[in-house]
Amino acid sequence: MFVGERGARLRGTTFGRKWRKARDQAGLPEGFRFYDLRHTGNTIAADTGAKMKDLMVRAGHSSERAQLIYQHSTHKHQRKLAGAIYVDVRRQRAEAEAVEHAADEGATVHPFVPRAHDTGALDAPTTQQA
Repeated sequence: MFVGERGARLRGTTFGRKWRKARDQAGLPEGFRFYDLRHTGNTIAADTGAKMKDLMVRAGHSSERAQLIYQHSTHKHQRKLAGAIYVDVRRQRAEAEAVEHAADEGATVHPFVPRAHDTGALDAPTTQQA
């Protein structure tokens, strides 16, 4: 519920006028609805890694099905996931090679290979780097 300057509940027409004024001042497109803020906020939260339950609580949803309406797969997020997978595969390969090498020498080695979140490297290399 939204209230006006005097604490009384806003009528729909009053809220609409105030919303349009705020929307225009923020530079949002004319067709951008107040409801779109909820959708955008939930989409951004999902894209930053919020778990399903976190998103459900934020949106006030009681079912996963309702929450899935707000989740979208963006190109940017797919690249972020691909980069994280790339880094993790490289880490696992380095660990396996170190273990094989240590086994050849009869020693037990526990290599430290940073994970993606340790190094901050989340973007996969371009085709020129590969």
